[in-house]
Amino acid sequence: MKIGILGTGIVGQTLAAKLAAEDHEVVIGTRDVAAALARTEAPWPGMVSFSEWHAANPAVVVGTFAEAAAHGEIALVATHGTSCLDVVRSAGEENLAGKILIDISNPLDFSGGFPPSLSVSNTDSLGEQLQRALPDTKVVKTLNTVNALVMVDPGSVAGGDHHLFVSGDDAGAKAEVTRLLGEWFGWRDVIDLGDITTARGTEMYLALWVRLIGPMGSPSFNIKVVR
Repeated sequence: MKIGILGTGIVGQTLAAKLAAEDHEVVIGTRDVAAALARTEAPWPGMVSFSEWHAANPAVVVGTFAEAAAHGEIALVATHGTSCLDVVRSAGEENLAGKILIDISNPLDFSGGFPPSLSVSNTDSLGEQLQRALPDTKVVKTLNTVNALVMVDPGSVAGGDHHLFVSGDDAGAKAEVTRLLGEWFGWRDVIDLGDITTARGTEMYLALWVRLIGPMGSPSFNIKVVR
């Protein structure tokens, strides 16, 4: 499958590497291709620079946001929440029209330090904002409630016995994304929360998620819904 990923951070890199390893044709998008490939400093401790990462994952093509969006039969937006609307505008509404856009963004605002606040909450969500900005695109919110390593390897936590969520206005798009989550990464338990307004709940959960990292001693955890 041809897949376009918008964003070259740890989430975009992790998804791109996993999907390319499964022989999908992946283009990862950035604002400035030359600048991205020239990065030699790691953005965070424990990470490698983007140039080192790309050298280790040469099957992933690096392009502009517009090139990644145009390439993908399906697209994923994996950028900081504060920039995701600008990113999809750069990608081009016409390049995403008629396609499924998997939205992994979260409205975390670190401008005031840690813990972050939410730049959008209660009566709106990034998922809804993206859907309004892209009326001809089928936005499906998912994967935003776990860290990048768990996204691509749910079996690393409790053998995969935990839940993921999808939100979106198009039932067929949600069903397809649920299928792909299982096919691509091995997700077994995905709960359809309803329309795109339900993305408010999964985005606001991040306020708890960031607080759990300390007690859990790691960001590699998830929740299971029981009744």
